Amino acid sequence: MTATTDGSSGPVRARAASASETTSIPTPVRSSSASDPPEIARRAAERSVEYLLGKQDAQGWWKGDLETNVTMDAEDLLLREFLGIRDTRTTDAAARFIRGRQRDDGTWATFYGGPGEISTTIEAYVALRLAGDRPDEPHMARASAWIREQGGMAASRVFTRIWLALFGWWKWEDLPEVPPELIFLPRWFPLNIYDFGCWARQTIVPLTVVSAKRPVRPAPFALDELHTDPRVPNPPRAMAPAMSWDGFFQRADKALRLYHRVAPRRVRKVAMNAAARWIVERQESDGCWGGIQPPAVYSIIALHLLGYDLGHPVMRAGLESLDRFAIWSEDGPGGAPVRMIEACQSPVWDTCLATVALADAGVPADHPALVRAADWMLGEEIVRPGDWAVRRPGLAPGGWAFEFHNDNYPDIDDTAEVILALRRVRHPDPARVDAAVARGGRWTLGMQSRNGAWGAFDADNTSPFPNRLPFCDFGKVVDPPSADVTAHVVEMLAHEGRAHHPSARRGIEWLLAEQEPNGAWFGRWGVNYLYGTGSVLPALTAAGVPASHPAIRRAVRWLETVQNPDGGWGEDLRSYSQDEWIGQGASTASQTAWALLALLAAGERESKSVERGVAWLAETQCADGSWDEPQFTGTGFPWDFSINYHLYRQVFPLTALGRYVYGEPTVARRGKGG
Repeated sequence: MTATTDGSSGPVRARAASASETTSIPTPVRSSSASDPPEIARRAAERSVEYLLGKQDAQGWWKGDLETNVTMDAEDLLLREFLGIRDTRTTDAAARFIRGRQRDDGTWATFYGGPGEISTTIEAYVALRLAGDRPDEPHMARASAWIREQGGMAASRVFTRIWLALFGWWKWEDLPEVPPELIFLPRWFPLNIYDFGCWARQTIVPLTVVSAKRPVRPAPFALDELHTDPRVPNPPRAMAPAMSWDGFFQRADKALRLYHRVAPRRVRKVAMNAAARWIVERQESDGCWGGIQPPAVYSIIALHLLGYDLGHPVMRAGLESLDRFAIWSEDGPGGAPVRMIEACQSPVWDTCLATVALADAGVPADHPALVRAADWMLGEEIVRPGDWAVRRPGLAPGGWAFEFHNDNYPDIDDTAEVILALRRVRHPDPARVDAAVARGGRWTLGMQSRNGAWGAFDADNTSPFPNRLPFCDFGKVVDPPSADVTAHVVEMLAHEGRAHHPSARRGIEWLLAEQEPNGAWFGRWGVNYLYGTGSVLPALTAAGVPASHPAIRRAVRWLETVQNPDGGWGEDLRSYSQDEWIGQGASTASQTAWALLALLAAGERESKSVERGVAWLAETQCADGSWDEPQFTGTGFPWDFSINYHLYRQVFPLTALGRYVYGEPTVARRGKGG
């Protein structure tokens, strides 16, 4: 199923409910005149409800576009070139999208409004060369000049240089070594594959095969213009001190390069075959791996190098799955087709957030749209073990993933939010809901890490070593607990009547200890301190922490100090790397909503900050009930990989407006059975 460009998916749209399908609407907190903030908020919420209901798929789910950066599009073209299947239509449409994202200085950024980034710019440039753009064209010349100023190819990340090595534009021997024998390391041994986060694990295993095979396809052109000096493409660099961790791993990498030359062929063959089995066993029913694009791309390359032809069922399904990550539109010059690649798809996440938003905005618990959503979410429950069971072998399965198909990697964040969503629906089969919630709750409790908090996919995935590997120079490759995931779990446990469960209390203690000196919480999966704080305060107050608690008052003061003059809130992604950006940025609908959710949970409904924030949401709402938000407010890897979830701008403002009008959700009003 291919997503459409309006932020939803599939050709069929569920209609908004007629008056005969609705039941009693909850009473607003207080009545007011049309000029008062509550009435303004109520009207804005009504428009938003109508808009969101119109975006539901007939099967019950919602899915907005998941926009990242042009490396997804560039690598898709490079994969097709490597496999010999690149076609003109796809290339031209992808090139139009890539050109449309180029900045005036010739660079490409990793997020809207961000600075140029060298690896992204190199990959975009190479993709456009594949599409036929000449290096002397002005937009290409600006890009190559900037790349040289930044240090050329040699300054790019390892993953970019791997793509270049596939075509002989970079030497394999100048890349960090990742041997396939890694698959043999026992689970208790440092740097075994389960020490890596699931997204890294799924990428590294196939790359061990690619690293061992070191394939080179004929380069369709030279790229000398991307070197500072083509005669010395990889200038020598000084090594870190031998007694430092960086120095140790740099020298270990040198030893592994030597091992590559002498590795016993029989051992290497067995290792690569074991890696292939591992990869094939984890292919999902839709042909993808982990529901995300990068592992799928590298898995296809690895299997192809091991003799899987393109007609093999595994390969055919894998390539078809990648086609489903493509979003086609007619946004090019003169209505020409444009093709954007999603790194992932987010239907479970979008559906549970949309359900919460609609319910909290007064849509009746038995509304057909909510029941359809609950039915679909119940059908997506994962009831078989996955890689998480390596660290929790005795834990019974239960929970939800992020994507349409990802049974091997359910995640704790989605599971907590799905449970919160299901409890807001009056489902005709409450026993079915209770059973699914019970399984998901038990699994979530069992996935708590030793420190009392929760990561996204694994328990205790906190090894300090993977991020130090020379190979791992892009994003985080481990999955430690985070404040936002832990907060969502605590909120779920509180709404399940388990606020005093020992696991919940440990989670609360961890959250209180993690508060920053300025009063905010770091946002791992959303940008950034606004997301973290917007997640934690509703959880703490739902769990019984009083609004007068010093931690909550500090958070309120911080939110008040970072509110923009226009009444909204915004935080740039540069806050992950530069302190002066913390809480600073152009106002956005989703981040304003996160701040409001925190303030409302803290009892600040009558404050001027809340009134101004609500007014900003109402004033910036589009006529159709939606909001526009080009900024990236989602996080894949802090700073390194950013996401624009196109449904965030709809679901979070509606949730905030709904809670402003109807009050905070409670177990009594939104509990079991609706």
